[in-house]
Amino acid sequence: MTALRMAFNELRRITSGKLPKLAVLALTLVPLLYAALYLYANKDPYAHLDQVPAALVVEDKGATASDGTRLDAGHEVAEELVRGDRFDWRRVDAAQAEQGVRDGTYTFALTLPEDFSQALLSSGDFTPRQGVIVLTTNDANNYLGSTIANQVVAEVRRSVSVKVGAEAADKLLLGFSTIRQKTAEAADGATKLAAGQQDAYTGAQQLAEGTAPLADGAAQVSSGLTRLRDSTADLPVKSQQLASGAEQVAEGNETVARTAEDYAAKAQDLVGRLDAVNGYVAARLRALGFTEEQVQRVLATLGEARKPVDDANAEVQGTAGQLRTLADGAKQVSDGAAQLAASTPALTDAITRLNDGAARVSSGAAQVRDGAGRLRDGEAQLVDGSNQLRDGLAAGVSQIPDPDDPTRESTAQTIGDPVNVRGVSQTSAGSYGAGLAPFFLGLATWIGAFVLFLLLRPLSRRGLAAGQPSWRVAVGGWLPGVLLGAAQVVVMYAAVTLVVDIRPAHPLGTLAFLLLVSATFVAVLHALNALFGAVGKFIGLVLLILQLVSAGGTFPWQTIPVPLYPLHYGLPMGYAVDGLRHLMYGGSLGGVGRDALILVGYLAASLALTTLAAYKQRVWTPSRLKPELVL
Repeated sequence: MTALRMAFNELRRITSGKLPKLAVLALTLVPLLYAALYLYANKDPYAHLDQVPAALVVEDKGATASDGTRLDAGHEVAEELVRGDRFDWRRVDAAQAEQGVRDGTYTFALTLPEDFSQALLSSGDFTPRQGVIVLTTNDANNYLGSTIANQVVAEVRRSVSVKVGAEAADKLLLGFSTIRQKTAEAADGATKLAAGQQDAYTGAQQLAEGTAPLADGAAQVSSGLTRLRDSTADLPVKSQQLASGAEQVAEGNETVARTAEDYAAKAQDLVGRLDAVNGYVAARLRALGFTEEQVQRVLATLGEARKPVDDANAEVQGTAGQLRTLADGAKQVSDGAAQLAASTPALTDAITRLNDGAARVSSGAAQVRDGAGRLRDGEAQLVDGSNQLRDGLAAGVSQIPDPDDPTRESTAQTIGDPVNVRGVSQTSAGSYGAGLAPFFLGLATWIGAFVLFLLLRPLSRRGLAAGQPSWRVAVGGWLPGVLLGAAQVVVMYAAVTLVVDIRPAHPLGTLAFLLLVSATFVAVLHALNALFGAVGKFIGLVLLILQLVSAGGTFPWQTIPVPLYPLHYGLPMGYAVDGLRHLMYGGSLGGVGRDALILVGYLAASLALTTLAAYKQRVWTPSRLKPELVL
């Protein structure tokens, strides 16, 4: 009896009758129900988050920035959340949100407190504090819902941080432009200041050069006034003596003038009497009968005779006038000398005071000279300092950024959101369900192989009774499971690809690998049932549990506890999941060959163990005739 014959007999046995056929059909559909239905239910849960109820509480009262702009960050965030359609957001008050999360009406609640906007603006007033977003969750509603809510809040926080950071950076960059403008103005002022300081230095230098002769001249004036004071010390006495002498001269000149005036009066009186005599003579001559010519000759003779008298009278009159003038001048000299004598003490006192002032001026001029020198030196330092200020400000202007509006806005956005993620996906599952498919397909294949041996006999009794070779009996017991497992895989694969619409990158390779996985799992469970009987079914269930936790079907297998690492390396499902991932998602297939070889090794080892079990069961024992446990 060949192995195929034994396999055919076993298949005929389990399909003889209507109920056995239905049982075989049900066993074929078990992986389909487990894998396809689960993957269908979880194909893309994120696409339906808009049906998850979430409470949104907006208590923010808004705030006014220092520049007068109004910020209502809470309402802006709420509007963005509602427009985003990530959840079924419902605007409620704080009490309703709290009660709703508690009783399950809402999966979670998001609260924006009344000082949310004010906190976001606090950095501008140098009283920084963080804005708070309150997330209220209840894991009794749904743990993954709370986890997703945390991600949403993190995204909201990032979005708000980017917006606030960009606005703050924009104001900072705008401040740089203002600083640059003011610094440029300061540089222009410093340039003018440097030029003015240079002029001031030139003036100070000229002042220093001019004050030296001034000090020397002041010293000479002081020395000359000292000599003048010394030389005029006896001037009051001398001027008094002069006044006395001038008064005596004036009195003498007055006497002489009066005497001369008396003589002049007498001489003039004489001339007058002579003029009368001439008139009397002329009248007597005309009366005596003299002609007019004769009268005039007589008068001419008398005129020549009195000419010395007239000349003498003219001199007397002139001398008298001069003496009067001299007397008056002497009087004036006397009066001036008296005034001089009276003013001389004041003059000498003024000279003394002038000498003292000149001494002080000389001392002050020396101090001015020294101060002008120090001023010149100080102005030289100011010139150096103003030049350094000018050069420093000019250099600083070029170092202060002055971006234009587009550049400033772009820079502000970059500062607010400096890191962007550029995803480079070598392979992509496409959806949540597709991401879980390798794990659940492998798991469904194990469960399908497990339930097969609820109907199939591990080893053919006829073959054992007929003394067939152990390997033939082992293969004959394995082949029915392989055929039914292949049917399970084909039905499950068709439903997953055509109904659930999870399309592998390598369709034929995925199907072939699933057939290998099924054949391997059938061989493992076949060996357990052949070796241990009913206990083997329990061991198969235990292995299922161990592979659930160690295969790395959901989280990376490295996240399991270290003591479970040997289970990942030692059990076949981890290799099945790894190979299916590469075949379904695409990418390098180098590891698929390794996974296939390891599964083939499990298959061969399992058939060897089944052969050993067939060899041992060639001898009937009381425990085989009447087993203690039958499943």
